[in-house]
Amino acid sequence: MNKPDQPQATTLFAPGGYRYIPGVFQYSAGVIAAPGFDLVRVRLREILPLAEGFERIEAFLGKEGRPLTSFCACELRSPAPFDEAGFRAFNRLYVETLQRWGISDGETNPVARTNVCPIIDPPATPSFYAFTFTVERPAERPGFVVAGSGESVEGKANYRDHTIRLGDISPEAMREKARFVLGEMERRLSRLGASWRETSAVQAYTIHDLHPFLADEIVARGAAGSGLTWHYTRPPVVDLEFEMDCRGVAREVLI
Repeated sequence: MNKPDQPQATTLFAPGGYRYIPGVFQYSAGVIAAPGFDLVRVRLREILPLAEGFERIEAFLGKEGRPLTSFCACELRSPAPFDEAGFRAFNRLYVETLQRWGISDGETNPVARTNVCPIIDPPATPSFYAFTFTVERPAERPGFVVAGSGESVEGKANYRDHTIRLGDISPEAMREKARFVLGEMERRLSRLGASWRETSAVQAYTIHDLHPFLADEIVARGAAGSGLTWHYTRPPVVDLEFEMDCRGVAREVLI
């Protein structure tokens, strides 16, 4: 895997020991361990409400001897898709803790994130499912996480006006949505100096049937080399129907 040392590809977040792809204020598009560091993913046995989850993570990082700035990616679960105003309000609340931790300045945020909404047994409030942090350990292939992305162009004034086949969940529309999302995953992987070949896990988030395009759109392009984990969830914003993320992490733990 090539090292992403080009300034236009990633930005160094030195206090955390990782580089990131600049994104929107609520999250970055992806992260990769800086030289001398690697990534560890931690999944929670039970999801924890946002405030409680931040407290658990803070205690965990302290026990591991890592600074709060080592927090570099997270996976959230929310009760139901937000409307655009609700999503903005949630993001502002989420970023407050990252500001307190010295990670975000309120406008620039290096932490990658996926936030999706389970249909069955959803949480009562936005909650933590998993998180990733950096450790001081040289790695031949530095760990990386690509943030979740749905079938809309991010960073625009709204999602609706930039969503692929808005409101259409026909098999042809779902294929087109998936193709767009896969392309965005590949763009982000490329900026991290990686490809599908280096991924250790690829995750899809949708309540719609992905089998019609699983073989030729996902498997054929190499996105399922380590298998594909399908979460029966919705993306976090109303009217989005398909989301993916991926990672290449050598060490994962369950707590």
